[in-house]
Amino acid sequence: MKVAIIDYNAGNLRNVQKAIERFDVVADIISNGSELIKYDAIVLPGVGSYFHGMKNLVNLNFKEILKEEVLKEKKPFLGICLGMQLMGSFGEEGGNSEGLNLLPFNVKPFDNRKLRLPHIGWNDVKRIKDSVILKNIPDESDFYFVHSFYVSDIAKQNICGTATYGINFPAVIEHKNIFGTQFHPEKSQTYGLLIIKNFLDFSKRNI
Repeated sequence: MKVAIIDYNAGNLRNVQKAIERFDVVADIISNGSELIKYDAIVLPGVGSYFHGMKNLVNLNFKEILKEEVLKEKKPFLGICLGMQLMGSFGEEGGNSEGLNLLPFNVKPFDNRKLRLPHIGWNDVKRIKDSVILKNIPDESDFYFVHSFYVSDIAKQNICGTATYGINFPAVIEHKNIFGTQFHPEKSQTYGLLIIKNFLDFSKRNI
């Protein structure tokens, strides 16, 4: 199995690559959408603003090919932090922008009048329902977050885990072959690596 890690100038990808390689899986960092057809599963990490993230994905030929590979070809897809947010329909960070539209939801800012932003550090994730990528992970396990915006207006059936920072917000989302974590599993030690393993195990079963 081969995993594509999308490089769109939105963060350090090497930690994600190393986390995947721990499980003896080939993980290549790619920077052009045309390369996606060669891979069995796709990971979209990311830090930074929604607007610039989407602009870079479009400029690097990822947007339409990603939708083809994920929605039509049903390749397993994992979005991490900004990568999860970009899966949605619309975001406000850095300027209003349409998202990838892999799942219908919006991305909104935390209230900076009440909260110190960004939300940085360890926070527990409450399990909402059974989940492929939360398999064997205890309820209310801690994961590492860095973000100032959150997923909103998403169907309840797509939320598998939530966290709280001023408000309750989706921390893990899942729909068929599409997965997202608001936190960084590659920085979240034992249970973060288990998130990666669960995604890879699902991918192996579905290629």
